[in-house]
Order: sequence, then C-alpha cells, then structure tokens
Amino acid sequence: MTDEKRKNKKIYFILPAAIIITASVGFCAARVNYGTKPHLNNYSELRCNVDAGDRTGGTVVAIGDNKYGQCDVSDWEDTVSVSAGGEHTAGLRADGTVVAVGDNRTGQCDVSDWEDIVAVSAGHSYTVGLKSDGTVVAAGDNFYGQCDVSDWKDITAVSAGSNTTVGLRADGTVVAVGDNFYGQCDVSDWENISAVSSGHSHTAGLRADGTVVAAGNNDSGQCDVSDWEDIAAICAGGDTTAGIKSDGTVEASDKL
Repeated sequence: MTDEKRKNKKIYFILPAAIIITASVGFCAARVNYGTKPHLNNYSELRCNVDAGDRTGGTVVAIGDNKYGQCDVSDWEDTVSVSAGGEHTAGLRADGTVVAVGDNRTGQCDVSDWEDIVAVSAGHSYTVGLKSDGTVVAAGDNFYGQCDVSDWKDITAVSAGSNTTVGLRADGTVVAVGDNFYGQCDVSDWENISAVSSGHSHTAGLRADGTVVAAGNNDSGQCDVSDWEDIAAICAGGDTTAGIKSDGTVEASDKL
C-alpha cells in the first residue's frame, strides 16, 4: 500500500457517541474486574470504560453522531460494559452475550452469536471479544489482519485500536496483530504487563510496578512515557497517551 493510500485509510475520528451506563459507572479507562488483570478498553480518543463491578447490568444512553444508528442503544438492558468504535457501538450483557449497533459494512456488528464473553472492545471497523476461557473472537474489517486472533490463548485483556489488536496474556506478556506500519505491534519483548491499550497508531502497556512502556508512532510524543511512575491505569488515544496515577492525578503526553 502506498503512503498516500495509507494516509487516506488513517482517518482521524470525531466522537461518535458518549456512552454512559446508568448502573455501576466508573471512570474513563477504568478497570473491569473480570479476570486476573485489569482490562482497558479504548479506541483512540473515542471510548470510555466503565467498571462492571459485580456484573449487575444497566441501561445505556448515548449522544453524538448517529449517522449509522450507533447511538440507538436506548433499548439495551442488562448491560455491564460498552465500547464505541469508529461508527459502531458494542455492548456486553450480564449473560456474556454481545449486542452492537451502527455501521456494519464490514460485519463489525455481527456479534449476536457470541457467548461466554467477559470483555468487548470496538475498533475502527471491527469488534473484538474476550471469552471466559481466555480465547478471543473478532468480527469486521480484517484488511491488516487485526481480526487474526483465533489462535490466541490465556488472554486476560484485549484492546482494539484503529487497525491493531492487542492482547494481554496471563503471564504478563503481550501479543499484537494488525497494522504495524509504525511498529505498534512490536510488543513481543514486553514483560510484567498488567494492562494494555491500543491507540490510533501506537500501543501502551502498564507494568506491574506502575511504570509504562509504549511502541509505535511518536510524532506527537505519545510514546514518551518512560519516566512515568506510580501509574494505576492507562489509555492510548489518537495521538496521545494518558495515565492515572495511584494518587488520582493524571499524566498525559503533550497533545492531550
């Protein structure tokens, strides 16, 4: 693919939907208490995670661009977490099934047959689900191989970015597939990771000791995180990285 075509492919998105679960609400890039490690679910600057707590489901509201019906969530019930992608929205129900609305031109909303899901992450034009047995499923655009996750095992968290999918293994190592033009998939040597987050063209990882590592595009300094300490949660955005410190304050790259 030429650089010009890639540039056209790399769309910078505006917020399609601001999503809030009316029960058990947490904070942006919060932990979801499903597995042995925290799950961070974000797509660029578009998404917020909510703490599902004891998996008591709630209803969902949404505002923003509704060109493809991505805000048509008023009838959702028993929802424990939500994820807004490029132009679609996915929701995880308390019974482990998944619902999705919005743009379905690449099949990113074809998730009605998913079962035993404990976490869901919506990317640009695809959706990823983490199953209770540590395997991963995906639906939608696979142009860059971002949906090639069927052989993943022992996964405790997933994050779908623009065209890159990142998975956290139970042993603290990381796996990634998809677009690697900027090296955002070069994470195979990461160790002692407790959370991962996939941005537009970079990937961030939170180590167990509270430090942060990042790989990929650094044009805006989004990977300049090597001096961060005491971080409890991370979120990789379009061209930014943010970290919540243990004292409740926030670290952010320059252009947040």
